[in-house]
Amino acid sequence: MEPRPDYAFELEAVELEAIEGIERETSWARPLVLVPAFATLALIGGLFPSFSVAANLYVLVLGAALMWLGLANRTAKRASPWRLGRAARWWLLPAGIFVAIELVNFLYGSTYAHPTFSVLVAEPLAHYPVRSLAYFVWLGGFWGLVRR
Repeated sequence: MEPRPDYAFELEAVELEAIEGIERETSWARPLVLVPAFATLALIGGLFPSFSVAANLYVLVLGAALMWLGLANRTAKRASPWRLGRAARWWLLPAGIFVAIELVNFLYGSTYAHPTFSVLVAEPLAHYPVRSLAYFVWLGGFWGLVRR
């Protein structure tokens, strides 16, 4: 017995998804929902004073929730590249320099001549819009990692 045309179409779509490795995005994981949600969370996070206990707890709670979403496979995943592309490898140079400077400054102590990154960003993060923007960028970056 041949399947009805509507079942055949449904079966074909499922087979295509399985073959191509395409995962359907859930309705809440779309940019139309996530951007306003992340903006709201960033605006709330910006209310906390920078480097305060409340701000640290807020970051830990949001980070734990995003980490749970990523580890529990609750989101559609994007394919990760097998190797870093040539352009992406160039980002390792400034990242490596930044890590080296931070380690040296941490080992020698934060002084006026050798400030750590947290000392450098303390002044800009004292302002609400900058803190909110920093939270938004952090959430967006973390979401990109959750999707991999």
